[in-house]
Amino acid sequence: MTPPAVPPPAASPASRTASSLPAAATVAAPPAAPGPGPSARPPGSTTATASANGAVSLPASGRDARDGGGSHPSAPVLLAVQNLWKIYARHDRRIDVHDPEAVERAEARGAVVAVRDVSFRVRRGEIFVVMGLSGSGKSTLVRCLLRLVEPTAGRILVDGDDVTAMDDRQLTAFRRTKVAMVFQHYGLLPHCTVLENVAFGLRLRGEPRPVQLQRAREALARVGLEKWAGRYPAALSGGMRQRVGIARALARDADLLLMDEPFSGLDPLIRRELQDELLRLQAELHKTIVFITHDLQEALRLGDRLAIMQAGRIVQVGRPREIIQHPADDYVRRFVQDVREAAALAAGPLRAAAPEPVPAKGGTGLVP
Repeated sequence: MTPPAVPPPAASPASRTASSLPAAATVAAPPAAPGPGPSARPPGSTTATASANGAVSLPASGRDARDGGGSHPSAPVLLAVQNLWKIYARHDRRIDVHDPEAVERAEARGAVVAVRDVSFRVRRGEIFVVMGLSGSGKSTLVRCLLRLVEPTAGRILVDGDDVTAMDDRQLTAFRRTKVAMVFQHYGLLPHCTVLENVAFGLRLRGEPRPVQLQRAREALARVGLEKWAGRYPAALSGGMRQRVGIARALARDADLLLMDEPFSGLDPLIRRELQDELLRLQAELHKTIVFITHDLQEALRLGDRLAIMQAGRIVQVGRPREIIQHPADDYVRRFVQDVREAAALAAGPLRAAAPEPVPAKGGTGLVP
């Protein structure tokens, strides 16, 4: 099956800013009604303005301000995921995913479908954010991409290479050269210095020692930790440890960077600083990133495109403002409700009297 096409992004990543909502996203506000005042605005909401016709204009997001994301429309597809499934079944029973009744019978016997027929593509230089509630399958999905979790069915292509068909030797080489991962809980080696932690992936790859240290120092300088190279992880704060994890991934200069909720365990201010840091690094390095999060504000701030997951499925893919303006279903609508309500509150007496437009039925919402 041919994977869905990617919508054309527009300009270079260097023009990104750091606001948290989509560019010029005009959201039709609901009719005026008694309700909470401005003090009830959801925390973290960004100020919206109302135009003369009553529509609400949201300020530009760093990721969506160019009306299309971080990669150029002619950029090649680096990652293609085709009809990916992951089913956890007792005794590792083989299940025909092409037979809906077989899948239903397996679920009735206790099988868990963590990833269900997922397809998407990511172009070079793009930050592709996968978000959903806990248990939606997003972390399982990202682990399937480098086969830390073995998929049940489907294909994963990275730069044309079929990851799902690789043997152990090829998979090890792929993990060491083509992809790098940043985990939520850092994954640092406590008995190694910061410099040694950053150089660890290069050491596994067999790079000469001088090359390891040079690249590790360069990566630490990019994240502002060059003065901490000789310290141990225990001496660092949580935010600094996560910077070390990012530096370790950058030092390997991998084509694909996977980030599994890397900032979710941090305090809000530290989290925002690291988001700024990631945007700054992306403007310089133009990496291809798959970023996992459960936080809508983070997704809107960082993502060129967003994929919303529910119960193992991707229910909508689109640019941030497309998802806010045209949620595919009630599940997505609930995700973006706070953003829309903040815009309506900011509109005040200029709220539009017309009802909110409803997206046309019939599409799956999978392809923007």
